[in-house]
Order: sequence, then structure tokens, then C-alpha cells
Amino acid sequence: MKKSDADGGYVNPMGAFSRDTKYITTRITADGRDGYPVEPGRYRLVVSRACPWANRAIIVRRLLGLEPVLSMAVAGPTHDERSWTFDLDPGGRDPVLGIERLQEAYLARFPDYERGITVPAIVDIPTGQVVTNDVPQITLDLSTEWRAHHRPGAPDLYPQDKRREIDEVALAVFKDVNDGVYRCGFAGTQDAYERAYRRLFERLDWLSQRLEAQRYLVGDTITEADVRLFTTLARFDPVYHGHFKCNRHKLAEMPVLWAYARDLFQTPGFGDTIDFDHIKRHYYVVHTDINPTRIVPVGPELAGWLEPHGRESLGGRPFGDGTPPGPPPPEEVVPADHTVLQAA
Repeated sequence: MKKSDADGGYVNPMGAFSRDTKYITTRITADGRDGYPVEPGRYRLVVSRACPWANRAIIVRRLLGLEPVLSMAVAGPTHDERSWTFDLDPGGRDPVLGIERLQEAYLARFPDYERGITVPAIVDIPTGQVVTNDVPQITLDLSTEWRAHHRPGAPDLYPQDKRREIDEVALAVFKDVNDGVYRCGFAGTQDAYERAYRRLFERLDWLSQRLEAQRYLVGDTITEADVRLFTTLARFDPVYHGHFKCNRHKLAEMPVLWAYARDLFQTPGFGDTIDFDHIKRHYYVVHTDINPTRIVPVGPELAGWLEPHGRESLGGRPFGDGTPPGPPPPEEVVPADHTVLQAA
């Protein structure tokens, strides 16, 4: 049972969801060794605010202040079997790339491309060709290869002395949480679902224990590991708890993780990237095998995201020796009726 190409995975014969992680591994680097040097204005980051994988890139770009040098295209929250589309833009075309579907950028470079048309993706504007859709590497390269263009006061999200621990934690989070919710939701058998369910909540319990006495996942500042966990937590109650049957507890019923998620949500660069409307419309409208009626739930109540979290008592410095990012560019502000602001 093949899932939409934009979901980047399929259900194997054993009933388990398998994610396609064979990304386009071309990198944009300071030295241009893959033929794509870091250049302000040359590339366009294509995202969907609905997608947790793309949300990582949106957050990292915000925290590092890369908006002036790396433009961003926002695809609509829904798509068909072929590709993400730019239906939010006038005429249904991205104003910079001039395309209606992200698929066009993939085919411009690889005419016979048969894998998933996924976000985030970075497109070379002069050629209109996709450069990479390598989810884990994109954000690491924004932190390391684009350093010359970081804003003054940008945090170090991938500090050299903590990279091994960040990588270990991020891998565990990916296997059991980021991808774990999908393995629950897309499971093709009861056994596959229950295995994924147990792994998910065992890992969430492990994360709760880890975060009980420390404010962030690795060290006393926000790192790449926190970004990767946050985007799944932000979608947990609106989508994964019900739609993907991850229903042992809601996030709001897991005290440590709920406080941790609120702490990050209230940190500039995190909550201001979350579009709850796009998130719910994507999952409940696109996944017709799970939700054939395409009815989008009205809840959950969002006001709790702004409640005090009390995590300051654990110490820590969110941005280390750096500073918070400024407000997002006006054209990138999430509409007020798509965010927690409507519940404030």
C-alpha cells in the first residue's frame, strides 16, 4: 500500500510503515565541493508549514537569521499524489521559481525522478533545479556551512563539543518519535501498530525522565535535538493523538514534556512558526485512507500553549551567549487565526 509521494514512505508486506530516507544528498557548502556554494539569494527553501520535517528548517532559518540570504516558498497544506503545490500564491505559482508544483523542480534536475517529492527542499533559483531534500542534513548545514551569513547573536545549534550526544539523541527521537507517530498512523496490521505504539511511548517516557531535571535535551542551551523533537510535540494533540492513534496520553497529560514544549513554543523562533490550521488541514484532508470523510476537527483548545511553564527554574540559557531572533518578516507571519493567538 503506497502512501502519497509527499509523505515519503510506504507500508511494507509486514504491515509496517517504512520511510524512504534515500534523499538527494547534494550539499550546499561554503567551499562548493558539490557544485553548489553558499551564495546569498541563489537558493530558495521550499517548505510546508504543515510538515514537521519542513518545520525544522523554518525554525533553524529563523533562529540563525538567514531570512535575508535564503528566501522561502510556502506550499499549501494539502497536496495530491503527485506533489506539493503553490496554491497559496497568486495564480497558483511560486513568484520566484515560477512553478505550480514542487515536482517541476525535481524533474528539472532528474527527468526520471521516481521517489517522493518531499519538503523541505532547496532549489537553485537560476536553474530551477532541486539541489537537496536531505532532511537531517539541511538544518545541520544551515548551522555550519552558512555560518558567514548568520545574524549577529545567532545561537550555536550544533556545537562541536556536543555533536556526538546531539546526534545520538536526535537519532533516538527520529526512530521512535518523529517517525514513530507515522508508523502508528500508517500501520497496516494490528501487530505493527502495537509495536510502534509501545516504542513511541517508551521513548516519550525516556524523554520525560531526561528532561525532568534539565531544561533542554543536550546541555543548557537549545540545540538541533530540541528543534527535531519540538516539531512532533507541536502536532501531537492536534493530529497524532487521534488521527494516528497515539492515544495513551495527550501531550497535555504528560507534565514534563508538556512544560518543555510550552517553554520552546514561547521562545522566539519556535511558536511563531506553527500554523495549526495548516497542520490539521494537511493530515485530515490528505490522508483519506485514515480519514475518508476529510472532516477537520475544530479542537483542541490552544490557550494552554501560552500558560506559564516554570522551566526557568531548571536554569539554562536558551540562546547560550547569543540573543533571540527578531520578529519574522511581515510576509512570513503566520495568520492570527491559524495560531494560538486566537486563543490568547
